[in-house]
Amino acid sequence: MAITLTASAADRVRGHLASRGRGEGLRLTVKTTGCSGLSYVVDFADEVADDDKVYTSHGVKVVVDAESLPFLDGTEIDFAADGLAAAFKFNNPNVIDECGCGESFTVNET
Repeated sequence: MAITLTASAADRVRGHLASRGRGEGLRLTVKTTGCSGLSYVVDFADEVADDDKVYTSHGVKVVVDAESLPFLDGTEIDFAADGLAAAFKFNNPNVIDECGCGESFTVNET
């Protein structure tokens, strides 16, 4: 499988990378937190480690560390703006439950 960006998300990342003036792409990881167990961490990827997996979607690199990949494989990242609210949205096929506030998620442990 792969990690993909929608055109809207790719445009958003590309714009931020251009304004920063540096960066390899978007880094997506997970951390243990919240009421459902895991949450997404989105940051700039300023370098790519040997054990990182790199996907390219709409011309933008998405970098995922080996530890996070099993929780994220197959995820599509979208970007949506609604009035003053703007955020990345995650369509993750591994998620089996999310907390009520939408900040954390649970995956099926295999």
